[in-house]
Amino acid sequence: MIIQEGLWLPEDAAQAGMQDSRALAAKHSRRNSYRTWDLPTEPMSRVPREWRIQSGLTQPVPDDLVPFVEWFYSQPEARERFRWALRDSLDELLDGQRTGRWAYQHLTKTEKTYLGTAVEVNLTKEFAIDNGSDLDWSIAGLDIDCKFSKDLGGWEIPMEMYLCADHGERSGRADHAAVVTWIDDDTSRWAAGIVRITDERLRWKRALSAKGDLVRAYNRDNKRKLSDAAKSEVYWLWGGIQRDLPTNLLRHLDPETRERIFTARLPGRRASSGQQRVNQLLRDVQDRLIGRQAVLTVGQQDDAPKRARDARIKLRPDGIVVLGHQGSHPHAARALGLPEPTKGEWISTSLVPVSSDNDRPKFSLDGQFWARAYGEKQVPPVPAPELPDGRESLWVHRFGPGFTLLGSGSSGIPQQRLTCGKPQVADGGSGPQ
Repeated sequence: MIIQEGLWLPEDAAQAGMQDSRALAAKHSRRNSYRTWDLPTEPMSRVPREWRIQSGLTQPVPDDLVPFVEWFYSQPEARERFRWALRDSLDELLDGQRTGRWAYQHLTKTEKTYLGTAVEVNLTKEFAIDNGSDLDWSIAGLDIDCKFSKDLGGWEIPMEMYLCADHGERSGRADHAAVVTWIDDDTSRWAAGIVRITDERLRWKRALSAKGDLVRAYNRDNKRKLSDAAKSEVYWLWGGIQRDLPTNLLRHLDPETRERIFTARLPGRRASSGQQRVNQLLRDVQDRLIGRQAVLTVGQQDDAPKRARDARIKLRPDGIVVLGHQGSHPHAARALGLPEPTKGEWISTSLVPVSSDNDRPKFSLDGQFWARAYGEKQVPPVPAPELPDGRESLWVHRFGPGFTLLGSGSSGIPQQRLTCGKPQVADGGSGPQ
């Protein structure tokens, strides 16, 4: 150790001329190191027979839960925001950019325990939920708590959430309500419900004494789970089991495709590279949206999104176009009948040149019509067109089922023409009606 300006410093820091601490740490960290993971052999979630619930449930709202239910249903796009908060919570822990993990089963025991906290934190931020007096949340001016379990019905309830004379000072001040949440990333299912916690609705068990009396079924932390009979007391938001947890793309790829992506390398190279892996992802997974999380996990680099943009150049000679969220790209996706990428999303597809009278969805760029390839293979492949993706203004002039996009430069004079759908007239003339 040496002293510099009154501070004790490690010798290597001083010898490095006081480099930035991140640079020093990065020399010995696993950041940007490439890792692969095996397919999980155990399921993420367990659904006990007693806790199986259906989709599309119609339930009356219990009077004491009305304020909470009305509050959630009054939030703009509440269901969409809720399911994405659940998705983001798991993705944060997977941390694919640094770890390469793509399944819940890859998490450590400590991380799995923390998932419930991450869910609560993200829902709190997403819905700007206030702090409660006795519990973590206050909704509609009333205390309520958030509980998560990877197993349906597995929520653990602490003593402070319900009234019990036997708990003394540890008893709650009231029988509080709880938002209970669940996800199963293996099957893309999720659920969220609200239930009033009471001593009677929690689990009891037979004592080991000779009398065999019923006693409360505490775990080592003095928490108890909901009894099986309490399932009927849960009001399930949005009608029970939901089957559209935002898809974990890498988790649901077939193993051969996933292996091909994660081992992609240049000919003659032993090591896989981030650019080659992202190229392979966009080559193998076409006609469906690919989110930022998948790209980060495949690239495992700080600049993985740039690899997706660079893949446009790499894949264009093979007739593959990579569409993003800027410029004409979302409009071209719509014209081709593909989902439209938003910020942080990409979609790739193979294109072939077609005639103007071809009846499949298509767009025209500089006089040439392009459509998605439906099994056709061009030998040699026809390079895909380079679509404008800058920030130039775009005008949309609609004629019946089609529309025309005009990209302009700074002068305002149209420089490039992209026509989507059927052939259209760009200058206001009479197009098909």
